Amino acid sequence: MAKKKLAVGIDIGGTNTVFGYVDREGNIIAEDRMATCCFEKAEGFVAALYGNIVRTGKKIGQGFDLQGFGIGAPMGNINKGTIEYSAALPWKGIIPLSDIFHRHTDLPVIVTNDANAAAVGEMIYGGAKKMRNFVVITLGTGLGSGFVVDGKLLYGHGGFAGELGHTPIRMEHSERECGCGKKGCLETYVSATGLKRTFIKILADSRQPNEFRNKSFDEIDAEMIFKAAKKGDKLAIKAFEHTGKILGYKLADVVSHTEPEAIFLFGGLAMAGDLIFKPAKKSMEEYLLSIYTNKVKLLPSKLNARNAAVLGASSLVWSKIEI
Repeated sequence: MAKKKLAVGIDIGGTNTVFGYVDREGNIIAEDRMATCCFEKAEGFVAALYGNIVRTGKKIGQGFDLQGFGIGAPMGNINKGTIEYSAALPWKGIIPLSDIFHRHTDLPVIVTNDANAAAVGEMIYGGAKKMRNFVVITLGTGLGSGFVVDGKLLYGHGGFAGELGHTPIRMEHSERECGCGKKGCLETYVSATGLKRTFIKILADSRQPNEFRNKSFDEIDAEMIFKAAKKGDKLAIKAFEHTGKILGYKLADVVSHTEPEAIFLFGGLAMAGDLIFKPAKKSMEEYLLSIYTNKVKLLPSKLNARNAAVLGASSLVWSKIEI
C-alpha cells in the first residue's frame, strides 16, 4: 500500500511560527507552534524549527511520504528563497532561508510571502478552485495581497509584485507613518492596526459619550472595536465604514490592473463580515470603470480560519509538484 503524501506548511510570524503536516485534500494531520522572537539568528531558529517538525512527524508514524516544505513569511521572495528586510521579524537584512533550511533536508523548500501563500491556498483548497484570475487580500496586523493572473501567481521581476499594502492613499492628505518608513500606506488605514488608529481619531474628534473614552491607545484593539460596532456603537461603526471605503477605493485600482473574477478577503479583519464587506463593495463599485461594474465578486476566504496560514503555506508544495 502506497504511503500517504504530505507536505509541511510553515507560517513564520513576528511572534510565533505555526507549522503542520497537510495532505493534498487540505486535511491537517498534525500541527504545532513555537516562538519566533526569541532567536537572535535565523540559523538557530531554523534548527529549532526543523527539530520541532521532525518530533511532530514522529507522532504521525511511518505511514507517510513527505513531499517538501512550504514557507510563508513577511517579505518572502520565491525567486531567491529569501526573506528580505522584513520589519516584522527579528533578523535584519537578507536572510537566505531556503539555503539555511537545506542544511537539514534535501526536500524542496519553497519560500514566499504570507499573502502569496494564502492566494495559492485559496486556489488549491478554498473558494478559487476553478478560478484563473483572482486576488487575495490579507487583513491582519498589516495588509498583504496575492494576485493570480491566468492561473499563475504574479511574482514580478524581483519576486515582490503585488505589495498593495504599501501603495499610498490619495483620497485625503495622509501623514500616517507606516512600519516600512513611508507615510500614507494603505495598510496604515486598512488593517487591524489601521482600524484602531481610525477609531481613536474619530473618538478624539467626537464629543459623543463612548465606553472607550477613558481607555488608552494600548488598551484598545480591533476585536474590541468590532464587538462595540456589533452592539451599535456609532463611532465604531463609523470607523469600519471609513476603513471599508478606503479599501474599496483601492480595490477599484486592482480591478483595473488585473480584472479578476473575484477578490477574497482573508484574515482577522475580514471576519467582521458586513461591517467591512458592505462599505468596501459600495466604494469599489463607485470608483470602478463602467465596463467592470457589478462583475467582480467580493468574497470571504473559504480557507479554515484557524489553519489558513498553514494550509496556504503547504499548498506551495503541491503547486510546485503539479506545475
